[in-house]
Amino acid sequence: MNNNNEEKKNEELKEKKQESKHHDKHKNKKECKCQKNNQEIEELKQKISTLEEALLRNQADLQNYKRRRDEESEKVLKYKNEDFIKELLPIVDNFERAIKMDDNDLTDEVSKFLEGFKLIYTNTLNVLNKFDVKVINADGVEFDPNYHHAVLTEHDDNKPEGVVLEVLQKGYMYKDRVIRAAMVKVNE
Repeated sequence: MNNNNEEKKNEELKEKKQESKHHDKHKNKKECKCQKNNQEIEELKQKISTLEEALLRNQADLQNYKRRRDEESEKVLKYKNEDFIKELLPIVDNFERAIKMDDNDLTDEVSKFLEGFKLIYTNTLNVLNKFDVKVINADGVEFDPNYHHAVLTEHDDNKPEGVVLEVLQKGYMYKDRVIRAAMVKVNE
């Protein structure tokens, strides 16, 4: 066994001497091949590091894109009925105008039609409520441009300035979004 150890040591010494001779040979030259190889290895390591960073950035970008896409999809689904509801609101307005008629001055036949209009109007409002459509409270409250659209002003000494005096057309919210601002007359 001692012989084996000695042989190994001798081989290691020979390799070191050869390596040393190799480098000594190239002392006068600018670079030897092994130095070039080491330099190439370092360059490749740098490229790998750069590519790994780029990969991480691309993965983060992809995750952000997926998150934004999911948020947009949720928003689209949340407000998918908005256009339909906007088209329905003028019909509701017309029903409101029709049922404001004084049915005491009407003939029995017209009074029956008015009663039918009231039923249709009530059913329509119930459907809108099921879809989370709510009337914006505007009468007698302070004017808020986020919910109200001032089309007229008037002066009333009995009420504070900036208060809605009259609702000319109801405004509506769909979930948490204003789909039509209330048209109002404001006290100046």
